[in-house]
Amino acid sequence: MTASSLASPWATAQTPVRVIDSMAERTRACTACHGDQGRAGPDGYYPRLAGKPAGYLHNQLRNFAQGRRHYELMARLVDPLSDAYLGEMAQYFAELKLPYPSPTANNTIAPERLAKGQQLVTQGDAARGLPACTQCHGVRLTGVQPNVPGLLGLPLDYLNAQLGAWQTGQRRAHAHDCMAEVVKRIPAPDLIAVSSWLARQPLPADTRPAERVPPGPALPEDLRCGSAPELSTPLAAPSALPPQLAAKPAQKGQP
Repeated sequence: MTASSLASPWATAQTPVRVIDSMAERTRACTACHGDQGRAGPDGYYPRLAGKPAGYLHNQLRNFAQGRRHYELMARLVDPLSDAYLGEMAQYFAELKLPYPSPTANNTIAPERLAKGQQLVTQGDAARGLPACTQCHGVRLTGVQPNVPGLLGLPLDYLNAQLGAWQTGQRRAHAHDCMAEVVKRIPAPDLIAVSSWLARQPLPADTRPAERVPPGPALPEDLRCGSAPELSTPLAAPSALPPQLAAKPAQKGQP
């Protein structure tokens, strides 16, 4: 018998593939649901992670770990991880700069309801003590560093699900929970109007979160945000809305 025929079959086995130990590899469990590089899942319920403020992402991971948000898969994923490591994950996704897809919302809704949604988003409702969404989420609605998320580029189903979760107490935040208080003041039809209008808006050219809170008055005491205490700091008079948000309300017969 020749020496080659006596050799072990394992001698010709291929060298194991080396995997680079990077945060991109470590977060593959996240992107299985939230899409490649955290671009968002395909079903409309798993939101985008890429480019969101790091403080906001970190707070949400803490909320899952500490029971303020309820989704068993997320809770099981983050439970063994330290708070410092959750912060590293949040920073990784926050630094990803990826293009957003075009809006796809096509639910049937009357033009006057869309106009109501635009009004609440850009002007609020003083009679109900509601600030405009832009007062906290930025005049471009792309979020504010370090703790406030953007509202554009999110699927309609996700927006409706989260607003509903705040209404039912399934989603909570650090006290004071400003969003829980806000949704109490908005009837369900108006919440749908808000989400429907937001989900139809294209992203501005600059999709980055704003670096500071929009100019304007501080939030009232009953709308303070424990997750974003910087929103309670009074600033200068508000600036004008960008053109895409100051557009005329939808007219009858328009989608």
